[in-house]
Amino acid sequence: MTISRRAQGIQPSATLAITAKAKAMKAEGIDVIGFGAGEPDFDTPDHIKKAAIKALDNGFTKYTAAGGIDELKDAVIAKFKRDNGLDYDRREILISCGGKHSLYNLAQALFETGDEVIIPSPYWVSYPPIVTLADALPVILETTEESGFKMDLDRLRGTISKRTKALVLNSPCNPTGTTYTEGELREIADIVMEKGIYVISDEIYEKIVYDGFQCVSIASFSKEIKERTIIVHGVSKTYSMTGWRIGFAAGPSSIIEAMNKIQGQSTSNPTSIAQKASQEALNGPQDLVQAMVGEFQKRRDYIIERINSLKGVSCAKPTGAFYAFPNFPSYMGKSFRDKPIRNSVDLADYLLNIARVAVIPGVAFGAEGFERISFATSMENIEIGMDRIEKALGELD
Repeated sequence: MTISRRAQGIQPSATLAITAKAKAMKAEGIDVIGFGAGEPDFDTPDHIKKAAIKALDNGFTKYTAAGGIDELKDAVIAKFKRDNGLDYDRREILISCGGKHSLYNLAQALFETGDEVIIPSPYWVSYPPIVTLADALPVILETTEESGFKMDLDRLRGTISKRTKALVLNSPCNPTGTTYTEGELREIADIVMEKGIYVISDEIYEKIVYDGFQCVSIASFSKEIKERTIIVHGVSKTYSMTGWRIGFAAGPSSIIEAMNKIQGQSTSNPTSIAQKASQEALNGPQDLVQAMVGEFQKRRDYIIERINSLKGVSCAKPTGAFYAFPNFPSYMGKSFRDKPIRNSVDLADYLLNIARVAVIPGVAFGAEGFERISFATSMENIEIGMDRIEKALGELD
């Protein structure tokens, strides 16, 4: 049997792999603290679940249009108008099976062999493989801890070539929690327009921000930049609906139509009842979102203080998402019982197997020496997990 070069060229998601291993250990009765999962630990709000139950009771269990029901598209349109001051029509909206699916459809619709796509690092683990699967080339633009993991705009301009098709922009960012201000986004928009490329704006964590920060969409600055922007979004993070698998994209109708054709020949429609639940999530009360974010902020403040109290560890304070991204330079080259800690994978394995704490190695995000720690878990788990990490680090030689 011959496996395609395409399949051989990508690796499994490190996030899903670590999370699966931690769950398997828990199933064996091992007490593992999970700092790996990229999903809120809160339940989906009751009014959203009731909308799904109502859809079931009403027999809304058949195929829908491949690109989603009009009622959900209208809810997405209303959300963009309400939150971002953006006007879209139904031809410019696509409902997909999660934000990742939206990104995959977009890559297949927009990129061709030889195209280059600029991806700032640290990046979400799936961006490069999604680009690669479209036979395009991911071009990694490194950022630094000292810059707050924000792009150097002179380097961005210099990285854009004749082959560059798009820039991936993720604010708030997974894994760093970095957010771009309106002024910074305007500068990026100027470069995008100057160079004539597209911007793929992943805004999935838009509502999970702290310290009074307000997210602004780059597409909202002008008609011209809107025509060069495809927004990828979804209900999974904001409404704790990761398993419902509903994402959406907004952009020029020609691109959305192409994405819709690809989706129609692959998955067809997203789950019917999940669409009805998502319609309620977007149109219904939003107060529970703020309550969830308030709890995340308390956890963030605690975990960042604990991390920065560790000897030889540094961690920027995230302004969005629910991740800490600490740097462990002092622990690379140490060992435990003659087993060396050479890199972030070794350190993550050590913390899982010895400390019974699951974190995601930074190399999966393009940042060796770092670890991603999700604080989307209870304060009790965070306290226990940090105690274990502190103890385990102290046992390295």
